[in-house]
Amino acid sequence: MIQGFMILLFCQLLGEFIVRGFEWPFPGPVMGMVILLVGLVVYGEVPEGLRPVSDGLLKYLSLLFVPAGVGLMTHYDLISQDLLAIALAIVVSSIVSMVVCTWLMKHLLGRSQHEEFQE
Repeated sequence: MIQGFMILLFCQLLGEFIVRGFEWPFPGPVMGMVILLVGLVVYGEVPEGLRPVSDGLLKYLSLLFVPAGVGLMTHYDLISQDLLAIALAIVVSSIVSMVVCTWLMKHLLGRSQHEEFQE
């Protein structure tokens, strides 16, 4: 398990260094997750020590949303001032995400079926 935690923490730390070094406007852990994803794709499988750690963290994932919920309640007055803009942004971004995912899925499935047909 120590190896799994070390992998996760190293990816997060590397993400923090990259984001702060290039002064990018998103959190370092997001870059760390991208680094982890690339590492897993290159490695081809999930390392032994990483699976139990990630399973353990995923069991308690819902607890990580508590601070966000508290933040919403704390800043209710501020959020209520721009509620229409926030709601519109959520609806539009959800629709755009669904359209892009649908197009991508059709494109990828069509390509894989075309490749099977040629064999």
